[in-house]
Amino acid sequence: MRVPRFYQDCPITVNTTLNLDDSAVQHVARVLRMKSGEAIRLFNGDGNEYQGQLLEVAKRSVSVNISASISPARSSRLKVFIGQSISRGERMDYAVQKSTELGMTSMTPLISERTEVKLKADRLNKRQQHWQQLAISACEQSLRTELPVIHTPCSLQQWLDNCSADIKLVLHHHSEKSLDEYSPPGSVALLVGPEGGLSEAEVAAAIAAGFHPVAFGPRVMRTETAPIAAQAILQYLWGDLN
Repeated sequence: MRVPRFYQDCPITVNTTLNLDDSAVQHVARVLRMKSGEAIRLFNGDGNEYQGQLLEVAKRSVSVNISASISPARSSRLKVFIGQSISRGERMDYAVQKSTELGMTSMTPLISERTEVKLKADRLNKRQQHWQQLAISACEQSLRTELPVIHTPCSLQQWLDNCSADIKLVLHHHSEKSLDEYSPPGSVALLVGPEGGLSEAEVAAAIAAGFHPVAFGPRVMRTETAPIAAQAILQYLWGDLN
């Protein structure tokens, strides 16, 4: 049976007792109905995984004895920074969740010309928190020990101006260079357009900022599918999916 695994946003030290946060308490005590003495695993994003045993399980509090730590090699050698045009509801959620499972380093939600989602600053802030929580849950499930960062949403041009990576790619149906022509990089920036695609002016702006157009096959993918397919290929070529 798989040992339950939870993220805790706090320092974790071996041979100490830790009280779980409210979210983990609810899952341990009310959903899984775990008992004292059962094994549990924790991580906080520092690259380690901490093994422990439940000491006390109550409806509103759960304490854990941290007995050991390990440093599993689960982070890809390829860093992937995604600029993802914001899409509606579950599409954006899917992109965040699956990109996390595939090992992305960070994602910046982008506001582009054809972005259909129009949110005020306070709503965008709440959505960012929601997406970060989705990434945390995906890390718990996929055994990641380092959290990807979901950055504050910004305009496409702001991201282009501040983006840095060994290779920069923009998903576009006109591609003049195949991926096997590049030397293996340590980092890739990947720009993904919205449902209606990037405008020609936006593609031109990306190229001016050092991005190379790339197409992953002859078919047009949905905005939530594109980063998943692209990352699978990138991780296979240059990361750890081989």
